[in-house]
Amino acid sequence: MKRRILITGSSGMLGVDLSRELKKDSEVIGMDLVDSSQLTVDRFFKGDVTDEKSVAAVFKEVKPGIVIHAAAMTDVDGCETDKDKAYKINAAVAANVAKACARTDSVLIYISTDFVFDGKNKEPYREGDKPNPLSVYGDSKLKGEEAVIKNLKKYFILRTGWLYCANGKNFVDTILAKAKTEKILKVVDDQVGSPTYTKDLAKAMRVLIDKISSQLTVDSSQDCGIYHVSNSGSVSWFEYAREILRLAGSGAKIIPISSGELNRPARRPAMSVLDNSKFIKFTGYEIRNWKDALKEYIFERKGK
Repeated sequence: MKRRILITGSSGMLGVDLSRELKKDSEVIGMDLVDSSQLTVDRFFKGDVTDEKSVAAVFKEVKPGIVIHAAAMTDVDGCETDKDKAYKINAAVAANVAKACARTDSVLIYISTDFVFDGKNKEPYREGDKPNPLSVYGDSKLKGEEAVIKNLKKYFILRTGWLYCANGKNFVDTILAKAKTEKILKVVDDQVGSPTYTKDLAKAMRVLIDKISSQLTVDSSQDCGIYHVSNSGSVSWFEYAREILRLAGSGAKIIPISSGELNRPARRPAMSVLDNSKFIKFTGYEIRNWKDALKEYIFERKGK
């Protein structure tokens, strides 16, 4: 019998790649505001995750073994200007999903972010490091983490960051588009992180799910908890943009600027690299370096 997996935000950046990856050997059910009928989900429920009754109804009908809560408000500056919406989607909904999981005895995988940290670390962040978010986005996602921990025993919180893929707006495509219309590109060089290809993240999550499925007594197991998972290696946004242009064969000129020069509504952590060693130890799986993933993405993009 196939394992049954429900994905909230199934039409989003990560949700699409997750659906495709997990569909290989699982029954995948999607839930989102946007119709996912064109995706590789077995069943789709069009609904608003902020509607507690709708969420409860889907859970009651589907009775999923595993739930991946990928739905979120990820517009960092948008969260800063609309705090109520950010906390409703990123925190309150996480609590509702966790409660629904408790009722159906489902294992929850909650997608969180590197932005729960303030960026003052000199070394990659470990799961036990104290969060101190600088933005509403980071704080609302942290509140979501706390809601999951409070309401559920069987959970895995996955922190990641700097996501990109072909299924939504992302930094790679933005840089390539600007390189065609602007003579000089200005990119910040004082923020460092790990660019993460959602295809790679989806593969890592499949390995995690395989591990979970092989353990019949996840329950309140010591294996449950917070895990960091991203492509390995680190880079600044400026160096990242330069590598994007190099791989694409673009001759556009690029110059570094400070975060302060952008004057964005939300503050970003200067260093948000995550230490993946706990995830690697638990699953035996290590995601490849960000450079290799980016090279593949650019190559695939050229082929379209």
